[in-house]
Amino acid sequence: SATGTAPRADELTVRTWARPALAICLVVDRSGSMTGDRLAAAAVAAAAAAERAPEDFSVLAFSDKVMILKGQDQRRAIDDVVEDVFRLRGHGPTDLALALRVAKSQLASSTAQRKRVILLSDCRPTAGTEPERDAGGIDELHVIAPADDPADAEAFARAVGARFATLTGPSQIPAVFAQLAD
Repeated sequence: SATGTAPRADELTVRTWARPALAICLVVDRSGSMTGDRLAAAAVAAAAAAERAPEDFSVLAFSDKVMILKGQDQRRAIDDVVEDVFRLRGHGPTDLALALRVAKSQLASSTAQRKRVILLSDCRPTAGTEPERDAGGIDELHVIAPADDPADAEAFARAVGARFATLTGPSQIPAVFAQLAD
């Protein structure tokens, strides 16, 4: 100390810096085809992403524009994020390529060992460029499609080497997240 005496043990503070193991960017399709149970599942998925990577996650919603509901570096209460997802209304065209570019830019700020994009979408682009090119450079891409409309999403996942699962409803999110993480 400045007085020349050693500090007492109870006056010391120890800080450790650890690199997070996992960063997640949840990307939610809010185009016209994504309504009702699909958006409710997205809200549950936002809570699950926060549970799996509480210090390093983001949530995006997209149609032909991307809304950042929670940025990767932003501190925000998960209840507020989930509420924002519940407020989404499906409308507009689907620019999947733009959504993937924004997801990559969100994860670029993370120092996590693993960076994962979880895409909830039917993967039927109706605007923008070909999304396959923009999927390149994503460490781990997991595509979750509605069980009643999986064909385009499954073809996209296969084309880009992504993990793929279908979803029947919001209650299935924990099981699907666990299946994709294995």
